[in-house]
Amino acid sequence: MSPSDSLKADVCDDSDEAVVAAVWQLTRSTPWTVVGRVPLDFPVHHPQGVTRGHDHRLYVSTAEITEATRFHDGPVDGYDRTPGQGQGHVFVTDSEGAALGRVSLGEGTIYHPGGIDFDGGSLWVPTAEYRPNSHSIVYRVDPDSLEVREAFRFDDHIGGIVRDRNSGLLHAVTWASRQLLTFTVDGKLMHRVDNKSHFVDYQTCVTAGGGHMVCTGIAEYPLPGTGVFSLGGIAVIDIETGRIEHEAPVAVLSPAGRVVTYNAVHLETDGRVLRMFAVPDDGETAGESHLITLETPLAT
Repeated sequence: MSPSDSLKADVCDDSDEAVVAAVWQLTRSTPWTVVGRVPLDFPVHHPQGVTRGHDHRLYVSTAEITEATRFHDGPVDGYDRTPGQGQGHVFVTDSEGAALGRVSLGEGTIYHPGGIDFDGGSLWVPTAEYRPNSHSIVYRVDPDSLEVREAFRFDDHIGGIVRDRNSGLLHAVTWASRQLLTFTVDGKLMHRVDNKSHFVDYQTCVTAGGGHMVCTGIAEYPLPGTGVFSLGGIAVIDIETGRIEHEAPVAVLSPAGRVVTYNAVHLETDGRVLRMFAVPDDGETAGESHLITLETPLAT
């Protein structure tokens, strides 16, 4: 049986406490094995989130940047940079990397999707300006028809969102995950707390349950001379306090040399392994970016 056949055969739990409990087992010495690496048959642009829906389909949120942001010499109207230009997308694919569909979203300077989630009925896609302290629109997308509906707007950058399937609440992170937010589905802000960790900027929320959320991301630290050191990480965060209750580094690199938790990550478990789907690399042409599948065994 090929890795892709194995993925189709497994029944995995990607919600509530199952993934949270699995992430608690991770340590610095946790071995991750790459069990699949397939090119994506569409231009991924700048991937941000990935989640799995019905029938083993995967949804990848991406930002197509047509004009890069530029830093100001000093704050201008409260912003440290220009908004740039672009278009947000959600692509549909599978474990073979096929191009199965696409929908575009955003408006004006709001074109940068973040980390996304599937709650069993809808995809939740935050889309923001590509700069901190800005503005966002949170969309609900039908996973079958790809119909887009605006859920609510928020006056800050939302970089990733996940829905707790037990409470029904949405949990999100701001730019560089400096703050953690909790919303109702119609956008009422219920809770806002500072992130107590400064080692890794969490790029995407993966799941939530039992008062915790799992986030993944990276931080880049300058090296003497030239270059940077990228630290990848996975964390269990207490939603109420913003405290990191457990975290572990990730050192596996993509074909382009990026840590696999650089951007889009989805986690699920079948009780035997913790499985990661990752799309870390940018790609402006079909086949340039890869869907990487990794697994690590769990204690039983």
